[in-house]
Amino acid sequence: MTRATQQVFHALAAPPRREILKHLAASGLTAGEISSRFDMAKPSISQHLTILETAGLISREKRGQFVHYALVRQTLADVLTGFMGDVGALPPAPELAPAPDDASSEPAKPTRKAKAATTADPDEAPEEKPLPTQMSMF
Repeated sequence: MTRATQQVFHALAAPPRREILKHLAASGLTAGEISSRFDMAKPSISQHLTILETAGLISREKRGQFVHYALVRQTLADVLTGFMGDVGALPPAPELAPAPDDASSEPAKPTRKAKAATTADPDEAPEEKPLPTQMSMF
């Protein structure tokens, strides 16, 4: 597991930080708005925000005298999808064409490989791209 992934899971381990992420999923908030939603001291909220920001789960932008925070959805999605792949919990990739033994009356749609072969130079072998389940998030 990479250090970045470890930081994300550390950040997600604390209930107040998960709650902050829930609030930021709805909309960006200032530090004061976040603090007003919790019954804890502002320095404690600030520490939680720093951990979330270090993990790359939130971003901050200073606008005038206020600091605005927003959820970085892509970081959360990438780490969780990568973890699910690591533990084998991802569903299999959907098929692009019916299986050969499928007796449906509709003609089979070309697969990615077949489609690439029809558009490529006949003397050149088509480039195979990895399926999403074969790609590494890290």
